[in-house]
This record gives sequence, structure tokens and C-alpha cells, in this order.
Amino acid sequence: MKLKGYFIVIFLAFALKTVPLAGQSHAGQVPSGAKGIEFSGTEYDFGTIKTGEEAVHYFAFSNSGTSPLFIVNVRTSCGCMAPAWPKSPIAPGSRDSIKVEYNTKIRGVFDKTITVQTNARDGSVDLRIKGNVIKASK
Repeated sequence: MKLKGYFIVIFLAFALKTVPLAGQSHAGQVPSGAKGIEFSGTEYDFGTIKTGEEAVHYFAFSNSGTSPLFIVNVRTSCGCMAPAWPKSPIAPGSRDSIKVEYNTKIRGVFDKTITVQTNARDGSVDLRIKGNVIKASK
């Protein structure tokens, strides 16, 4: 019975530490000096590309704040894209990029969104790629 009491105390201590109090959220963990993530461009048009060709774009960004910038997650609007992003903190004043690769085996016009979630004041930023994949001539 005594052991069960210890588990309850440990569980409550953990729960209180990880659950935000009323009026607080995890957004409160934003570094005070972070101004936000600044992209050099948030949209890219691949134009017309042929099936099987490489369709890769790097969205360059910078940390203009005074605290480290973390990219928490990058979500795509469909499984037709593969994103890659830095997992380590981006120092103030530093630049980096998010790589987005589109699957050109899928023919037709596309207009897709990539949502970048960060610890910056802005929280998340939507990026966009578009283009048209046509059949490759033989």
C-alpha cells in the first residue's frame, strides 16, 4: 500500500510539471528575444517538370532574434512531399534552410502547403510549392 502512494505522488509531480497552469500554454516557452523565423521566400513555383525529374527546393530562413531558434516540426499537406529540417538549435543571426522534395511520379498540377512549427513568437509559418508534372517524352 505504501508503494502505491509513492507512485501516486510521483505521477502527480510529473503531471503538474508538464501540464500548463490556467492561462499558460507551451507557447509561453518562447524565448524572450526571439523575433520569429524570417524566410527569404515562402512560395516556390517549380513550373513544368517531367515525371522522374528531381523537384527539390530549399526554403532559406534566418533567426533574427537573440535566443536560439528551434524548428519543432514540419508537416506537409500530403505524403507526396518529403521535408528535411535542422534538428539542432539555430543560433541568433544564423541562417539555415528547410529542404522540400516533391514526388514527380505523380502527374498533374499541384499546389501544396508545408507548415513549419517553431518556438518563435510567430509559432508557425506556412510555405507553399506548386507546379505541373507532365509525362516525360521517350
